[in-house]
Amino acid sequence: MTDLLLGIDAGQTVTKAVLVHAETGREIAVGQARVPVSTPHPRWVERDQDQVWDGCVRAIRAALAGIDSGRVAAIGLCGHNDGCYPVDADLRPVRPAILAMDSRAHEQVRHYRDTGAAEAALPLTGQSPFAASPAAVQAWLLAEEPESLARARWLLFCKDWLRLGLTGEVATDPTEASASFTDVHSQRYSPAAFELYGLTELADKQPPILGSAEIAGRVTAAAAELTGLRAGTPVVTGAHDVDAAALGLGAVTPGAVSMVMGTFSINQVVTDTVRLDHRWQARAFLRSGQWLAMSTSPASSSNLEWFVRTLCPEAAHGEDPFAFVAAEVAASTRPDLPLYLPFLFGAPVDPGPAASAGFLGVRGWHTRGDLLRALWEGVALNHRTHLSALREAFPFTGAGRLSGGGARSPAWSQLLADTVDLPLEVTAGAEPGARGAALLAGIGAGRFAGLTEAAATAEVVRAHEPDPAGVRRMTERAEEYRAAISALGRWWGTG
Repeated sequence: MTDLLLGIDAGQTVTKAVLVHAETGREIAVGQARVPVSTPHPRWVERDQDQVWDGCVRAIRAALAGIDSGRVAAIGLCGHNDGCYPVDADLRPVRPAILAMDSRAHEQVRHYRDTGAAEAALPLTGQSPFAASPAAVQAWLLAEEPESLARARWLLFCKDWLRLGLTGEVATDPTEASASFTDVHSQRYSPAAFELYGLTELADKQPPILGSAEIAGRVTAAAAELTGLRAGTPVVTGAHDVDAAALGLGAVTPGAVSMVMGTFSINQVVTDTVRLDHRWQARAFLRSGQWLAMSTSPASSSNLEWFVRTLCPEAAHGEDPFAFVAAEVAASTRPDLPLYLPFLFGAPVDPGPAASAGFLGVRGWHTRGDLLRALWEGVALNHRTHLSALREAFPFTGAGRLSGGGARSPAWSQLLADTVDLPLEVTAGAEPGARGAALLAGIGAGRFAGLTEAAATAEVVRAHEPDPAGVRRMTERAEEYRAAISALGRWWGTG
């Protein structure tokens, strides 16, 4: 009996594997594996591709523990977008993977802006390049590591590297391909985009595009031996993790808003019309002829992880290193709270990669709880910046669906609802990205008729209505936040 679906979500630090029921979409089992990240130089964020594959194997084995793999009807994958996972003609890595938090290509972005290429890219591709986008990263490789590009046959995304390990087949899907080089209207590779970026010679190194729910290969005997999966199990192409999360959260119709408080601040709305602005990216969605307008930055709950890891050494010895946070935030009641700018890895404001994080207005009487509450607010205010931009162009329908590490905290979720002045809902299950990947597998295997039926399996377990007093307070804080960013802009620009 094949009554389960397997979804794999490869984030930038942790890979998750989730088994869901093929009819109800309910999570049955979860496996996780952490993958080390290295920063060998300033701005560089990399990891070993073989270790990424090993993390996938470990996560799958953990999810399958005690479960007959013959029950798995199909497999789907999602992963972080942008960056680069280059492999040679033998399908082996040619260098460490470059992650989406990497900003080494900031000079390439500056060049694209200075020459007008960034401005011209918006109406052609639906977005402007940023430091980790494929256009910038591949231009950096061409300039700084031409030997790596000469050896590379394929320039893959994260989930495509893992599916290659499972099936031996090379492909990507429209949600990932649209990161730099596809025509925003046709959603297919655009020769004009490669020419615009000066990367025409790399066009044939991009993987072929298949539908997100299309069967792209089957588990090989070698992969079956490593993972415990059944050889021959179909594997669908999969999607960018934010698209998979939108499906896993049940937010797939035009106007549906989904947000992720994770490594990145993800704020997105499904649309059936193309509207362009440098403040968001118009990426292909899971349905042909639809788009996901994404306003993002690497500035969300990763700030809390950094704070705890760097400044709270005693927390590392606990079973839950974040257990103390909610209590300390709740105990913080001071009205003169510091202001936190959450730009550890970049910002959605000029000058982008040069912006940095910091606490402003810290006094000797402030406690650690005060700093943590300020951090929560700073992350929420960054989400507000993104969502406010999207609100100007797109009608929102219903409550937003929220996921990510921050969504696990009811207090932080309520603060976010107040800050963005939008009802928010949290759905059942710990891993909506992996769950969405599994639902794509269910569509590919014929277990669901399409996105609408698959999305309907999402179950709301917690809701947050904006509190009028909280909305007023965070509106005032938003003014302070914008003023601080404006004041620091010139200083950042000299960095």
